[in-house]
Amino acid sequence: MFRKKKNTFTFHQKKKIITPKFIQEIFSWIMVSVLAVFMAFVIVTAFGMQVKVIGDSMEPTIGNGQGVLVNRLVFKLFGPKEGDVVIFLPNGNTNSHYYVKRVVACPGDKVQIIDGSLYVNGQQTESEKDEYDKMEDAGIAASELKLGSGEYFLLGDNRNSSEDSRSANIGVVTTKMMVGKAWFKLGGQQGSGGFILN
Repeated sequence: MFRKKKNTFTFHQKKKIITPKFIQEIFSWIMVSVLAVFMAFVIVTAFGMQVKVIGDSMEPTIGNGQGVLVNRLVFKLFGPKEGDVVIFLPNGNTNSHYYVKRVVACPGDKVQIIDGSLYVNGQQTESEKDEYDKMEDAGIAASELKLGSGEYFLLGDNRNSSEDSRSANIGVVTTKMMVGKAWFKLGGQQGSGGFILN
């Protein structure tokens, strides 16, 4: 004997397509996307510039032909400080190439070069005693200079092969002339890449 199978009807409830969990996931993806776009904007704004060093005025820190990534954001937040390697346009001249030099004196400081050594506020700086050659040309710093508000005195690390704040056609450098701080050096003919330590 055959038993008749009972007709069994199953009703499947359709799952709700839009659930609170689904909305939460969509919202999370939107937030991650917005954050990624914002971070990309900040990175491009801060580091979206590269300049190439022309000449040997910053050797051995940065060699001729090396590229440097520029942090343009840091000066807007904190401003330059002594020891920073900065990028600037002399007198704000946009037709000039970018200069890369080191900040050796800041607003309010008194600067003078005596017997080839840098003196800031009457004191010979420690780095002058150990790291740099004596300067053959004191330039405009042969007499004491008092830096005003927003004025900085800049020198190349290779002191006797550098056109910098000692030169009358450059002189003291203002924050308006500065583009940003050298942040990372790229590989080049004279050395490998890496962070610029100040």
